[in-house]
Amino acid sequence: MIWILIISAGIITFLTRYSMIAIVKKEYLTPKVRFILSYIPCAIFPSIIFPLIFLDPSGVFMFQHNPRILAGAFALMVGIFTKNIIATIISGLAVLYLLNNF
Repeated sequence: MIWILIISAGIITFLTRYSMIAIVKKEYLTPKVRFILSYIPCAIFPSIIFPLIFLDPSGVFMFQHNPRILAGAFALMVGIFTKNIIATIISGLAVLYLLNNF
């Protein structure tokens, strides 16, 4: 029963997201709308990352003694200087691992 629920939720999520891609083609969007829509990933990304870095598992803001802040800052610097997503992810994970284990 649970697998049917998981698979149906996945199909519904896929169809709702794919419908915008399949129905609305780029030719129908004006350049201004395309320009505005290009900022959506930049607006959503911080809302995903902020809780992971600054909040502990119980949802409390944790600023002191938080290794995720240092790892995130280091990954940000690597991303700015290298412009390479893989290097940014690997360096952030490596620094977080080193700070947590040593």
